[in-house]
Amino acid sequence: MMNKLTVKPLPYAYDALEPVISKKIMELHHDKHYAGYVNNFNNLLDTGKISSFNYNGVIIHEIFWENMRAPLENKLPPKDLFEDFEKFKTEFSAAAVSVEGSGWAVLWKTESGLAIGQLEKHNLLGINGAKPILVLDVWEHAYYLDYLNDRKMYVEKWWNLVNWEDVAKRLG
Repeated sequence: MMNKLTVKPLPYAYDALEPVISKKIMELHHDKHYAGYVNNFNNLLDTGKISSFNYNGVIIHEIFWENMRAPLENKLPPKDLFEDFEKFKTEFSAAAVSVEGSGWAVLWKTESGLAIGQLEKHNLLGINGAKPILVLDVWEHAYYLDYLNDRKMYVEKWWNLVNWEDVAKRLG
């Protein structure tokens, strides 16, 4: 039987990602949406059921939190991380901006290398053993209070938050 999940604290203060992501969004995102996935999963578990939607919602949000750091602490990725960083950034951003409706942009580590993809919702987090390395939440709750319907601007500014040490660790 699976164990119950717990709401993990953010690895930084709610306001640490400002001005890119506001304190208000982080409070709502962490304390309502993410915590809701934890609570919904645990409530279903009590009835003997499991939910991939809620379970994967917890896992991918935890990666998302760890994939970010305060803008002032951010650095460029290590030179050996990507062959052509600007090309990668352009392709990942395009994947994020073009998610239909709610979802995620994901950099996957696969048996054959790295792949950029999209997840609608988050039911299918573990696709063929691929491991998510870098994730960007493009559900409206992740940016709407700050950027309204300008997902592209949110994605552009999000690059200032990427925790490249965490990404490199996940690749290792």
